[in-house]
Amino acid sequence: MSTWTTIVVGVDGSPGSRKALTWAAAEAADHGADLLVLNVWEHTVLPPSGAPSVSEREVVDASQTTSEELLQVIKEELGEDPPVPVRAQVRQGRPAKILIDESAGKDLLVVGHRGHGGFAGLVLGSVSQHVAAYAKCPVTVVR
Repeated sequence: MSTWTTIVVGVDGSPGSRKALTWAAAEAADHGADLLVLNVWEHTVLPPSGAPSVSEREVVDASQTTSEELLQVIKEELGEDPPVPVRAQVRQGRPAKILIDESAGKDLLVVGHRGHGGFAGLVLGSVSQHVAAYAKCPVTVVR
């Protein structure tokens, strides 16, 4: 097996992304690579509710919550002592674009075949289709 440096895996907490995480960790172990576990969340605008204002104390810090959830998913899937060095990262933006940008200079990008949202009948989700077409490194879509 060739020696790699870094494998990136996109994780959104869905069953498909959890399988991708487990698969990517095994692949990283086989190639002596580090594992970058990346969660990308999109900022959504709340619809008008008729309330004149919302207190900052009532707004949850999405990046902090997402970081905690990502660390929990990693622990659940890879255990307390993962078989490879793992770096967790949470970014805000469009998932496909961030994953494609992050793929530059990496050895492999791994995603699940379906994430949260979308249409259940599709074989691939929009993010996995997009990264498979435009990533700057080889891509594995885990089913």
